[in-house]
Amino acid sequence: MTDGNIAAGTLVLLRHGQTVWSQTGQYTGRTDIPLTAQGEQQARDAGERLRARLPEGFESDYVFCSPLARARRTAELAGFPDYRECPDIMEWNYGLAEGRSPKQIDELLGHHWDLMEDGVSKLPSSFAGDWTDRLPDGTEICVHNHGGESIEDIAARACKVVERVDPMIREGHNVLLVAHGHILRMLATQWLGVEPIVANQLRLGTAAFSLFGVYKGRRVLRNWNL
Repeated sequence: MTDGNIAAGTLVLLRHGQTVWSQTGQYTGRTDIPLTAQGEQQARDAGERLRARLPEGFESDYVFCSPLARARRTAELAGFPDYRECPDIMEWNYGLAEGRSPKQIDELLGHHWDLMEDGVSKLPSSFAGDWTDRLPDGTEICVHNHGGESIEDIAARACKVVERVDPMIREGHNVLLVAHGHILRMLATQWLGVEPIVANQLRLGTAAFSLFGVYKGRRVLRNWNL
């Protein structure tokens, strides 16, 4: 219960379904790639599991989605087509790491590199440039390797979202955010008030969701990676 004896709502973070790059482990930030057939089924299944967990559902004004196609398709297939686009929950802008896997980056650098501990600013300028990746179905994807966000940048975005939805939860509304792995892990840290680097210790599967709320006035985690 909140201080005003209103039952607090639930914050739900739902990750999009599988893509080809989530299979291969390639960093997928702003590159707009589609769900796989398995990813589409994962999205449908996630919707069923979420409705079983929260049968009261969500009012349309409290469903927010990243503008990227893989998140929007997940929201639609999960049964939440009347979402509001929210640019602040777009995935981490990986910049120079975009489209590459951690293994590929380590091999190119000749040593281990960690996104959250080292950041994209430590990647060499030789990583910059545009190139084309071909998906298994023949679709060509343009990959843009420039700039990128720091962990402080993405944490600040996540904090802004938390400040936006916190009053909604305390007013008793259920809120759904449909987005991506790293931004959702960062949202978890900002909801709980812990250091952004803690996100490195949170695993979140494709089409998995997590539940957060308010208990005795404090923001809490209820369930993770369901």
